Amino acid sequence: MPSFANLSHFWVYLSASPLLGLTITLCAYILAQAIHARCRFSPLANPVAIAIGLVSLALLLSNMSYERYFAGAQFVHFLLGPATVALAVPLARQLPRMRRAFLPLLGALVAGCVTAIVSSVAVVLLLGGSPLLARTVGPKSATTPIAMAVSERLAGVPALTAVLVIGTGIFGAITARFLFNALKIESHAARGFALGVAAHGIGTARAFQVSAEMGAFAGLGMGLNGILTAVLAPVLVPWMVRWLG
Repeated sequence: MPSFANLSHFWVYLSASPLLGLTITLCAYILAQAIHARCRFSPLANPVAIAIGLVSLALLLSNMSYERYFAGAQFVHFLLGPATVALAVPLARQLPRMRRAFLPLLGALVAGCVTAIVSSVAVVLLLGGSPLLARTVGPKSATTPIAMAVSERLAGVPALTAVLVIGTGIFGAITARFLFNALKIESHAARGFALGVAAHGIGTARAFQVSAEMGAFAGLGMGLNGILTAVLAPVLVPWMVRWLG
């Protein structure tokens, strides 16, 4: 069993290294996954939300700046790109079925994308929010890199958009199953595509926990919604700001 002195030396080394941020991230997610499994994989015990809370608590208790934390955690951030590209594998396996359902998927994509943009901007403006906040919240249902780029193009606040994107994904992953059950939607393809469109990467991760089919359709919805949001948000958001602002 390691002695306290060895552990102390290890902590001194780790605290001076960029690896500390990576270690905190991995430990938080492993613990969050254990809690998720302990709760019988209930969507209410979302591991991403739990891990965010644990990392935030660790930074608060250790008085560590976000910049110092991200110096080590940026490796996980880098892996988001390869992980997104890897979604092509389950997509390819479901390609024949996706071709047969092209028109329904296209209709669902347009409806979901337009509803996400219009509803979020309308709620902000009708409740007295500023045009700046409306431009920031407009692309919230796209995946984070696209949403931040669109927000910057709209003269919004990209950092706040990223927070809203994560919140949207967590909320979607937690509530989707109950909503689908209430609407009696049983198809894994329909559930997955809707979850990907509405809750992007976090929703897609939740979909893969249910089935490969659901995850593949969620990945498709996430990718297509990101592209369509980048096209429609710069048109719809300024028009709504002028009309309702």
